[in-house]
Amino acid sequence: MAETVKVDIPHKLTRQAARERIDEGFGRLRQDILGGMVKFEDVWTGDRLDFRARVMGQTVTGRLDVGDDNVHVEIDLPSFLAAIADKLKGRLRKEGQILLEKK
Repeated sequence: MAETVKVDIPHKLTRQAARERIDEGFGRLRQDILGGMVKFEDVWTGDRLDFRARVMGQTVTGRLDVGDDNVHVEIDLPSFLAAIADKLKGRLRKEGQILLEKK
């Protein structure tokens, strides 16, 4: 059964600064990790990022909303990947906090 992972990541940045960091993070993700094996699409509409990744016949979709003091992330996992939902949630929270730390 498919599962949606939901995570709220607090931040102390402006919305614009948080959005820029997320945009940079997705850029690195496309370049470093995906290496062309994964078809990745993302589109910003205001402070909302919609994204989709396709690999090995599976599609993962998600949404990310940048708020004044947090970023809300939702990722829809297909049944094949639902077993890793808890692990993914922890990783998203950890990596998201690192990305959004005030420097």
